[in-house]
Amino acid sequence: MTDTPSNAGAVDPQLLEILVCPVTKQPLRYDREKGELVSEAAGLAYPVRDGIPIMLPDQARKLD
Repeated sequence: MTDTPSNAGAVDPQLLEILVCPVTKQPLRYDREKGELVSEAAGLAYPVRDGIPIMLPDQARKLD
């Protein structure tokens, strides 16, 4: 099994309501297709692996 968006798992909607970007403290948007939590304010996308958000800035992907 690989960490691809198709098997990344869904994020609990209640969890999404309380999670914020660790850099900016702004709300996050869940991108279901890519399996990421996106912080528009920080320009970062945090991966979701097996339904668990990885909220470490050094693990985030920079947005284009």
